[in-house]
Amino acid sequence: MNYKTFDFLSIFKLEKKPKKGLLAAEWVMVGYMAFTLLLMLFTYTKLENPESMLWGRLRIAVMTAALWAVYRMLPCPLTRFARVAAQMALLSWWYPDTYEFNRMFPNLDHHFATWEQQLFGCQPALLFCRALPGPVFSELMDLGYASYFPMILVVTLFFFVWRYKDFHRAAFVILASFFIYYVIYIILPVAGPQYYYKAIGMDAATQGHFADVGNYFATHREALTSPGYRDGVFYKMVADAHEAGERPTAAFPSSHVGISTILLLLVWRARSRRLLLALLPLYVLLCLSTVYIYAHYAIDVFAGWASAVVLFVALNAAYSHIRE
Repeated sequence: MNYKTFDFLSIFKLEKKPKKGLLAAEWVMVGYMAFTLLLMLFTYTKLENPESMLWGRLRIAVMTAALWAVYRMLPCPLTRFARVAAQMALLSWWYPDTYEFNRMFPNLDHHFATWEQQLFGCQPALLFCRALPGPVFSELMDLGYASYFPMILVVTLFFFVWRYKDFHRAAFVILASFFIYYVIYIILPVAGPQYYYKAIGMDAATQGHFADVGNYFATHREALTSPGYRDGVFYKMVADAHEAGERPTAAFPSSHVGISTILLLLVWRARSRRLLLALLPLYVLLCLSTVYIYAHYAIDVFAGWASAVVLFVALNAAYSHIRE
């Protein structure tokens, strides 16, 4: 495939030297699977659904092997893309797993809410939505938050279609970043304002009283209703997504901010000014929205930015030593 133009038929062109083993993006998944299986070995009796977690991993292993076999029979860019796309699609399956593990540990939100109060003298998540409650701003915030997965899709397709030589590097960086964040969420049980404020009560949060809730979230998943214009199209999209797959986990650092920052850095590195400018407004809205809708503390956003830069540099350096 050409570096700057796209020929539809080229995605079916057989490769002269097909890759025999797993792709770098698949090895990242295998590494995370091995890590969580080891955790399961030591925590099996404490897990709520260990059999379901094991069967899920077995299905993913079988699917990965099946896609590898299809690629070996028809080694072309399209079957390579299918292998990467499948791993990215499964990220939403892996996410709830972080809750299954970290629910066994005492919650740490009281520390993060306290640091937030000490740094800002308030809880930005409480004040932000109250300062700008109008339907227009609310919908812009929800639009930004809802743009997260579309941004991942657009950037992935951009590299596959117009920067194919860097496609596997980009896929590796994105997937590896996700799984590194997941590891952090497993060992750092922070639920975020939408769950913690609900647990301690809004009055306590407003007054700056942050109780240690211990293992409360091991058995409770109740969250605050997202603020904003409840009849809005994007509000309903975000609310439905939270209802379907959100858990009291994964608050620090914000992977929404971290991954979206990495996406922009990848596009910047690829020197696509048009795509960068097109994504930038959504990126700004997304970063703001994480605090506006109670999903994150402000310090989670700062940590998302910092971690994104570190991961981008480190994973690009790591990929330079991979032959693919």
